[in-house]
Amino acid sequence: MNNVANRIRWAGAGALLALAAGCATGPGANPADPFEPFNRGVSRFNDAVDDAVLVPAATAYQNALPSMVRTGVNNFFSNIGDVWNLANNVAQLKLQNSAETFMRLNVNTIFGLAGVLDVATEAGIPRHEEDFGQTLGYWGVGSGPYVVLPLLGSSTLRDTAAKPLDIWGDPLGHVEDIPWRNSLTVLRVVDTRSQYLRASRLLGDAALDKYSFTRDAYLQRRRSQVYDGNPPDDGGGTDKGTDK
Repeated sequence: MNNVANRIRWAGAGALLALAAGCATGPGANPADPFEPFNRGVSRFNDAVDDAVLVPAATAYQNALPSMVRTGVNNFFSNIGDVWNLANNVAQLKLQNSAETFMRLNVNTIFGLAGVLDVATEAGIPRHEEDFGQTLGYWGVGSGPYVVLPLLGSSTLRDTAAKPLDIWGDPLGHVEDIPWRNSLTVLRVVDTRSQYLRASRLLGDAALDKYSFTRDAYLQRRRSQVYDGNPPDDGGGTDKGTDK
């Protein structure tokens, strides 16, 4: 539990950094990104860590393990993630999504070797990914400005405030055996990064502003997630909290 508490405190510190970033606001700032100078600095730091640590680890992981094994690893962690998905679907009173997520958990855990095999998807049971930031957005909390967190990457002020509870809701954080917990956490990070190796190479090779592209794509995706893929056509980048 000490590890969970430390991670929550770290995320809270990230939120304070985001709030403190107001001093970096420029006169011509993007309304959705008033902390842009600060965010760009954090993005450069994250990119340096990614290039030095995560990309080599993810590349080695991808080269060392066959696709079938990597798929099993990804399925396993996705099944674990469905525990928190279920909690947030319930919190949003999405009865059908909650029932389907509950079914996914049981089917994959029992018949899919603890989730290594994604039997539920084969059976036509969809995954409904939800986190606490989406839950806050569903109940009308505005996204606030774009924020880039050290190591954690793209976020918004709302999602940053929700991060401690998302960390607490992660089942891996409650594994009492510290070596197993740390090993599984590292494996999940490397597996997740390996999923985006090709996309990051294409983005890096493209003649565009990587920071702006990442920011705009993230904000658009989060808005779509809050509205379950059907955002209103109001011509803006706001979400439920700012529409009300």
